[in-house]
Parts: sequence; C-alpha cells; structure tokens
Amino acid sequence: MAEQPLHEHTLGNGLRVVVCEDHVVPLAAVNIWYGVGSRHERAGRTGLAHLFEHLMFQGSANVAEGEHAALLESAGATFNASTSFERTNYYETVPVSHLELALWLEADRMGTLPAALTQANLDNQRDVVKNERRQRYDNQPYGTAFERLCRLTFPEGHPYAHTPIGSMEDLDATRLEDCIDFFATWYAPGNAVLSIVGDVDPEATLAAVERYFGGIPAGPQTPPARPGDLGPLTEIKAEKVDEEVPSPAYFAMFTLPSDGGDDIEAAELAVDILGGGSGSRLYDRMVRRDQIATEVWAGVTRLASGPSLALVEAIGPDTDRIAEVLDEELARFAEEGPDADETARATAQAERGFLEQTETVTGLANALSQNATQFGDPARVFTAPERAASVTADQITAMARRWLAPGARTVLTYGGAS
Repeated sequence: MAEQPLHEHTLGNGLRVVVCEDHVVPLAAVNIWYGVGSRHERAGRTGLAHLFEHLMFQGSANVAEGEHAALLESAGATFNASTSFERTNYYETVPVSHLELALWLEADRMGTLPAALTQANLDNQRDVVKNERRQRYDNQPYGTAFERLCRLTFPEGHPYAHTPIGSMEDLDATRLEDCIDFFATWYAPGNAVLSIVGDVDPEATLAAVERYFGGIPAGPQTPPARPGDLGPLTEIKAEKVDEEVPSPAYFAMFTLPSDGGDDIEAAELAVDILGGGSGSRLYDRMVRRDQIATEVWAGVTRLASGPSLALVEAIGPDTDRIAEVLDEELARFAEEGPDADETARATAQAERGFLEQTETVTGLANALSQNATQFGDPARVFTAPERAASVTADQITAMARRWLAPGARTVLTYGGAS
C-alpha cells in the first residue's frame, strides 16, 4: 500500500486526531485508542482496564443504558472494543452518512461516562467479565497458558506479570470509586488518539470532531507508568500444569526487543522462520521428520513499553523430547542463521500481514491510532513493509543468538513426560 495523505490535528484539550481519505466505499471507520491497559493497573485491581471496556458501553450522560449499541446497530454499523497490556480501543465502522452519530457517541462517553456509572452497572458487567474469564480461560484446555507464562517470565509486581483479563479476586474487590478514579485518571482527551478513515472530507470531519470533542475538559496529566524493561531470559523456568487436557502440550515463552526499533523486525522474522506455520523449521523437524508433535506454532506479541514476547506451542506426547528438539533447532539456527529462501519467505509473510492489517478502512484506522499512540507518528504504519524488507540474514541471526538462545525460556507442560 502506498502511503496515503494524513490530516492531523490536536484539539485544545489534547485529543490527537488523524483523518485519512479513502473513497472506495461509502464507509467511515472511527477508532479511538486510550493509552491505558493492564500494565497501568495497580496491585489488587487487576482486570480494571478490561472491566472498564465493558462499562463504556453502559451509557453516559445523554445515552441510556443499552442505547449506545442500539443506535449503532440501527445505523448498520459494526463496532467493538478491546483491551491489551498497553491500550484500550473502541471502534465502529458506519455508513458515512452516520459518521456524526459515531463521533457524538464516542464524545459523550469520553466526556460524561461517570454520569452513568452505577453500582448496578458495575455489578452486572463484573459478572459478565467473570463469566468471560471462565469461558475463555479457566474452562478452556490450555486457556490459562499465556497468563501462567507471563507470571513465570516477569518478576512479581512487574507491569506485564498479569494479563488484561485480571483475577477473580481483584474483580470482586473493585469498587465504584475505583472505576470513577480510573476514568478520571486515564480517559482524558490528552491520553487518546482518534483516527477516522473513509469516504470523508477532511476539513468537514475535523470541524465535526472539534464540535463534539472540543468542549471536553483536558483533565489531569496522566501519571507515569511503571517501567517495563526486561532483557533476554538467561535460564529455563518451568512449571507443570496438573489439568486434564485433550493432549499433552509444551508451551515456551521468550522475551524479545520492544516494538518501535529495528531489532524487533529481525527478531520477529527469526521467530517466523523457526515456527511460523507449516513451512517453518520447527514444524518440519517435529511434525514431518521426527513425528514427535502433531502441531507446532510460534508467534510474537509486540509490546512497545516492555519486551515483546515470543510464544512457541507444541502438541505431542513426549514433552521432554519436544524440549530437546527445540534446543537443538535453536542452537542450529544461532549457528547457521536463515538461508536466502527462508529470509525472503519471512519478509513476504510480513508484507502480507501488513496488507491484511490495512486493507480495510477499519484496519487502517486502527493501525493509525496504534502508531500515533505508541510511536507518535501515524504515518509510520506505511513503512512496515520497508522495515521488514531491509532486515538482513545476519541481523536475523544476531537477534536469534541474543533472544532465542537454547536453555533460556519459561516453560509450561501439560501432561506428557515430566
């Protein structure tokens, strides 16, 4: 995708706005990122960022409970929200004729949500989140693997040691006052980026944003988040999970460089070559040749304010043998590095991922918000293929040696050998 002209503006209250024209279809995507996620939570109140994502749909001063979703559905919109370690985002894609409805709804909850924060809403949405935790994590085979690995990987109290879903105990302990304070601290215009992509006129769109959002008070300066730095792991920390699962499984986590620099590009390509699909080294060795696993996969979670994370998953009866082969393949990769075909294939896969991310107005709006929030430059999204293509085989090898060394990872095993 060629770089598209962006129209950027910051309101007097600090809200950063990015507008991008795309006249292919008569739609407009509205995407707002707040710079708050689970890493900003305090001890004893984990899960509050994700709980707040749910509370944001329960009404505001001028929107009754249930009306936010009803208005968007009646306009033919698609909409949702998500919470991660580092941000919470809200998004809707609407027929362009309903753009101002979407802007008004987002502005009303940004400016007036506490008017609708009631104990009944809190109790209801807390139960929804707890049920989500049961269904998606606690009662799913391997459902808590990522959460357990984060606790193993990061020291106690580290901002990434807990995941966005939070704990049942902390959810139960959350009070209405906690929610009101959380909103006042993090849901200020200066801690948000609003991106709008679609069949829009930039000047008219910016005027509408000013009209709906401009009167919202700036709010206090957000407090500094706790530092999240962590270097490469230096040993194996392992835990065996005593749960009934369909098949024995082996999970491993590695730290990687933070997102935003050149090193993460090479490190992610290394992970892709090692375990990114059926053409990868680990799949070829474990599934095809040695037949010690039925499934192998590796992927990366990029994080901008702490180490990115690589996860390797393998399903197979002998988890000890899987661990041995993983070490062998990591050692071989560190020694030999990738060949030209592997490098080209991984680079092409990275470019395809960029195209999939930005081929719709919804995806592009999200990518613009991300790059503006995390790196201060929404246009950075357009350089993703170039950044991946510039990585050399030597850089990939160097990153593998530093971050994917044998004998340096956190490990979970389910069933199988001990």
